[in-house]
Amino acid sequence: MSSENDHPPSEVDPSPSELDAPPSELDATVLLADSAQVAEGKLYILGGGITVVGPRPQPLGIAIRIQVPWDRANISHQWQLDLLDEDGHPVIANNGKPVMVAGRFEAGRPAGLRAGTPLSVPLAINFATLPVTAGSGYTWRLSIDDQTRTNWRAGFSVRPPKQP
Repeated sequence: MSSENDHPPSEVDPSPSELDAPPSELDATVLLADSAQVAEGKLYILGGGITVVGPRPQPLGIAIRIQVPWDRANISHQWQLDLLDEDGHPVIANNGKPVMVAGRFEAGRPAGLRAGTPLSVPLAINFATLPVTAGSGYTWRLSIDDQTRTNWRAGFSVRPPKQP
């Protein structure tokens, strides 16, 4: 017997076991680069994987790939990226505010995507310069929905000035 709400199963419908299971966790990769860009859902990285900069001011890009599990699609998430000094304190910019970037994302399931396929959310943030000190170390810390993990960090150091 069918009702008005019955519809044929599709690849987008969750399985009964998926409805009972706790939601999977989001994951992310954070990579420092000379610059980064997102175009057509892809992350383009120039000079990726840097860990040492300066000592003179230089541009810095942060490339982030957030992996959203199938069961967390179509849910809005808040992300935040904070620059911390070597003691774990926020770095303060010349305007007196912490150096941070924040936003929201929501990964939608494209039509025809195979059930269970994780979704990717690429982010690219670029800075012309940062308020960093030569000879010091820093960490970019990503948090999503006020949660963070050790692997959601990317550290770098600033070369000391050359001695004459």
